[in-house]
Amino acid sequence: MSGKAAKIVLTERQESVLQQIHRSRTSPQRLVQRVHIILLACAGLLNVDIASKVALSRKQVGLWRRRWQQSFEALIAIECRETQAELSRAIGDILSDAPRSGSTGTFTAEQVTQILAVACEPPEQSGRPVDRWTHRELADDIDAQLNSPIRARKNSPGDSQQVVLGIRFAGGSAKNERRFDLGLWAA
Repeated sequence: MSGKAAKIVLTERQESVLQQIHRSRTSPQRLVQRVHIILLACAGLLNVDIASKVALSRKQVGLWRRRWQQSFEALIAIECRETQAELSRAIGDILSDAPRSGSTGTFTAEQVTQILAVACEPPEQSGRPVDRWTHRELADDIDAQLNSPIRARKNSPGDSQQVVLGIRFAGGSAKNERRFDLGLWAA
């Protein structure tokens, strides 16, 4: 037995912004699909009918309807105080994916600071006989300082392992530019 679908109400400005996003050729497709759900729901269609039109499940349609309904008052407040651009940004935020937790970090904040400090100094300062840091030299130097084994690898397209720290630095003038590409993994 189905529950009651969230009622969708739109102001003229909200509908205008939604129509603009829906017609845009540069909007992400998932955003256009979610905007389409809201517009169809406002027109009075049932979740099952909307689901068949947008190629999603009835539950997914219900999720976006509920999220819109729960954000309606906040949207009204934004609409009253902010510009059209701010309203559009708020609608995009409401109809975007919720943040995901992801994996925990491999390095502590202190270790990251140490890695960055080493990478930003010339290799000669660490007693390395090279002009520029290589992945291997940097990993070896950090191994010695952190007392934890770190492997350096070049990132290849077929690589299934996640880059834990990937940073490119550019400092100084174009003539004295220093770049470091770090690709470090905990061993």
